[in-house]
Amino acid sequence: MNDDYLWDKSGEPDPEIQELENILAPLRYQPTPLELPDDVVVRRKWNYFPLLAIAATVLIALLAAGVWLRVRTENPTQPQQAKSIPSVPSVPGVPGVDKETPAPEVVQNVESPKKVVRKRSYVKKRESKEAIAAKEQVMLALRLASEKLKLAQKQIKTPHKIG
Repeated sequence: MNDDYLWDKSGEPDPEIQELENILAPLRYQPTPLELPDDVVVRRKWNYFPLLAIAATVLIALLAAGVWLRVRTENPTQPQQAKSIPSVPSVPGVPGVDKETPAPEVVQNVESPKKVVRKRSYVKKRESKEAIAAKEQVMLALRLASEKLKLAQKQIKTPHKIG
């Protein structure tokens, strides 16, 4: 028996194989085109899902942009104060920094230029002390973050032994 004939019809056919082919020939696949009756109308069904998905995406993007713009144009929020302020050296005459020094009087008479100047300098001193305290907090946080980063880098570089 020649195996090549079974796969690609090359070589000499075996008589038994030819007899089987002749018996099964009526059952062989014969492709025919699809024929529809005349009364059947073929309509295309449009799939609107991709168009709806695009429209919904654009709508959501527009809504998000509108909300973002509204939030950006509203009154700015009140600045948050630090929960714990590191120790600041005491300054005489500034309330809250030195507990022993009484707070200066609130200016009632605006016509007196000396009191107005004093009030402005008091506000500037207080703001500068708060700025210094905030700066010290940021520097401390940066130092801590730097040390932790160095520690993590050192742990990554050293090989770990298993077992």
